Order: sequence, then structure tokens, then C-alpha cells
Amino acid sequence: MLSVLIETLNDEEGLARTLASLVGGAVEGVVREVIVCDTGSTDQTHRVAEHAGCQYVTGGTASGIGQAKGDWLLLLEPGARLVEGWTDEVVAHTARQTMAARFSPARGSRTPFLSRVFSGNRALAEGMLINRRQASALSKNADSGEAIARGLATRKLDAEIWVAPPRPRKSP
Repeated sequence: MLSVLIETLNDEEGLARTLASLVGGAVEGVVREVIVCDTGSTDQTHRVAEHAGCQYVTGGTASGIGQAKGDWLLLLEPGARLVEGWTDEVVAHTARQTMAARFSPARGSRTPFLSRVFSGNRALAEGMLINRRQASALSKNADSGEAIARGLATRKLDAEIWVAPPRPRKSP
């Protein structure tokens, strides 16, 4: 049903945290596959993905979208963690909607107002649930998951996410 795509660049620790929050969804049969879309990691990101049974592709999110088998895609940043109960909301949304959706930030992970203003918003900070057709069309003109999500109209899911901490700029 759902393919999860996580775009990485030297994110082995964050990836492990995100994958741990997806276990319940896999057990319930909501998560069909997890695709780690790497953009040139030099750390052990590929080993984390391999040990967790994820599909590992290079070339970023666009490559992952091309490989995805689910009708719906869940784009997440490495380090983001979905809060228990997220699967019910995702199943309900995908059954009745075609519009993309984002999670609500968990109360403790909300960034203070001035920090949001001066640091810039990350389009994938709250995740993105999007149907594969729409994601595929958007990926033709986008070079990353962030570019796919930026400016896209979405609904807010009644499920929470612990937002990943901002990533320091890394060179491949």
C-alpha cells in the first residue's frame, strides 16, 4: 500500500531513528517497502538501510519514485519519527483523499517562531504523503524530495511527527 522514501546524505544515525518509527506500520501491513534514496553518502548509511531490509538506490528521491510499488508515497527526512497511531490516519486519508498531506509536528518538536522565520522552512520537515502519480509528475522537474514538496498544497493529518533536527551542510 505505502512506499516510504527517505532521501539521505551521510545520515546513518538519523536514518536508524526514522526506520525504528516505521516498524509498527510494517507489522500492520501499511508499509509495503522502504526505499532509501541516497545522494552520495560516504558514511555507513547503506549498511543501515541494508540491515533494516530497505531498498537502497542512488540518485535521490526521483530514482526512488521510479522504483516505488505503492500507490501512495511517504517522503520523510532522516531523523524524523512518526508518533504511534500514525498508520490509522494514513489509511483513512488514502482511502478518501487524493490530495497530498503532511503530519502535524509533535508538541515538543515545534520550532519557535523566530527560529522558523530566520532558518527557513524545510518543505519535508513534517513529512509528505502523496500519491505516486502526482509525485512522479512533480519529480520530472525536481532534483530532490525537498523540491517536490516545496509549494505543494496539502492537508494536515491528525497524526504527529517528531521533526528531524536541521541538518548541517555536508559535502559528499
